Order: sequence, then structure tokens, then C-alpha cells
Amino acid sequence: METVIALLKDEMQAVESQFKKNLASDVKLVSQVGDYVLSSGGKRIRPMLLLLCARLCRYNGDKHIELAGVVEFIHTATLLHDDVVDSANLRRGNRSANSVWGNQASVLVGDFLFAKSFSVMVGSESLKILQILSDTTTQLAEGEILQLINTCDLDVDEPRYLQVVRDKTAILIAAACQVAGVLAGVDENQEMALREFGLEIGTAFQLMDDALDYVADEEDFGKEKGHDLFEGKMTLPLIHAYSDSTELERVEISRIIEAEELANEDLDYICALIDEKGGINYTRQKATERIERAKQQLSIFSDCEARQALFTLADYVVSRNK
Repeated sequence: METVIALLKDEMQAVESQFKKNLASDVKLVSQVGDYVLSSGGKRIRPMLLLLCARLCRYNGDKHIELAGVVEFIHTATLLHDDVVDSANLRRGNRSANSVWGNQASVLVGDFLFAKSFSVMVGSESLKILQILSDTTTQLAEGEILQLINTCDLDVDEPRYLQVVRDKTAILIAAACQVAGVLAGVDENQEMALREFGLEIGTAFQLMDDALDYVADEEDFGKEKGHDLFEGKMTLPLIHAYSDSTELERVEISRIIEAEELANEDLDYICALIDEKGGINYTRQKATERIERAKQQLSIFSDCEARQALFTLADYVVSRNK
């Protein structure tokens, strides 16, 4: 991963400068909250993917810098809103913005970031890019609503779960990759290959996030262990364990996921059950399969430094511990 960071050092510095420029506002709270979230240790996976895909497609302009900033702004806006919906106290190891400034400020600054993103998008002078990113933002909202509908629903199976993953996470990563191709003017086959690459990477990323929620140390992962369970979210490790559970185990899972509070002993019970049923290994396996499919999508492109860097970034998704 260090090689990818070194390769993109200058461009990512330009993206960070773009963040500061686009956070400028006469309303001090906007820049305070926005800067707090954007500087709190995010991985910048989406901007890096856009920049690498632009290199892969031999793009020679500079609009990819602004658009890399746009996708991170959109992502950050969803995080601000997510933390309010989820009543989260931690984000990336720090206090979440809503726990510092309150829910109202978090929602409104999230709205600002969305609005600013569309303002910057117009500067791309591409109606197609505007269409891709506006459709993506709509799907992100639908994904969040679908996840809310699925809360505490023990009938959520793997296909329903994957639909949420696609709409809530993968779709923005796919758009970041596709937009780079549109900027560079690649043909339709290459553009769709980039989009599919992003969908696979994005799905794998969320699968690993959901696995880490049950096994990672809070200090490493940056949020409370078992937060998904506390929120009543049926993610793949638990879905897999539930499908292989006895009737008595299912009754206990139902009691725990519907409880008002998550007791430590209940979290320990679920973690042990997921481990016994192979839920984490199953989820990691599915993520690895997605990464291999993602790499296959790039076979349409000639081998080069950018393609190798995209492979490295893909491998990082399934090897990370935070």
C-alpha cells in the first residue's frame, strides 16, 4: 500500500488542497465540522481509485483532482448522516462529529458537502459525469433507507444484504472508477470494466468492514466492536451464522438483536457463535472472490504501473485490519 501512496503523493496533496478550498465558508461551523471529519484519518480509497483509473486511461488533464475531491465529499457527507442515524459515538477512532457538535450540525454540514459536491461537478463540463454522480447519490440514499428497513429483520438473507452493500457502499466506488474513464474518453467496454471493477472492490470493502466489526480491536478499527449488532444490522457474518444455527440459537440471536441495549455477555455470545459457524472466514472468502473478479475486469487494459497499483489497492482491501 505504501507504494500506491508514494505514487499518488503529489496528486493526493492537490486533492487535500482542494478539500480546504471547497470547505471555505462564511459560516465558521461548516469548515470546523468538515475539516474535523475530513482530517480524522480516512483511507481516501475513493479518491485514490479515481486518480489511479485516470492514470490507467492515460488522462492528461487536471479535472480528475477536483472530481477525486467530489467523491470524498460525497462519502464524507454520508458518514455525517450515517453517524446521526446510527447514534455513533466513534468514527475512525475519534469522537464522531455528532457527538461533538450535535445531530443538527452534522446533518446540515452533510447537506453542505452534498451541495458543494454538485457545484464542483458542474466544473467538469461533462453532463455524463454529472448524471453518473447524481444517480449515484440517489442510490446511496436508497441504500441507507433499505438498510433501515432491514433493521432487526432476521429474514434478511445474503442477496438482500448484498443489495444494501451495493447501494450503500459499492456504488460510489464504482462511480469513482467510471468517472475517470469518462474523463479520459475511453470506449464503452473499458468504461464498464472500470465500473464493474469498482463495484467488486466496493463490495469486498464493505464485506471486510462487516467482518472487522466483530473481530477488530476498537483502537485499531476506530469504532465500537459489535456496533452493527447494537444497531440491529444483519451483516454477512451473522447472516451466515444464523443460517447454520439451531432453533435455540436462533431464539437467542433474535433476543439479542432486538434488545434495547447490547450487554457484553450477549456480544461475546454472538462473536463466539459467528466464530463457531465460520461466519468471519466465510465473509473473508466472499471478499477475496470479489477482489479476484475485480482484477479480471482490468484485463481489458494493458499492463502498466497504474494497473499494478490498482491490484495492490485491491489486495489491501482484504488484508487490512482497520
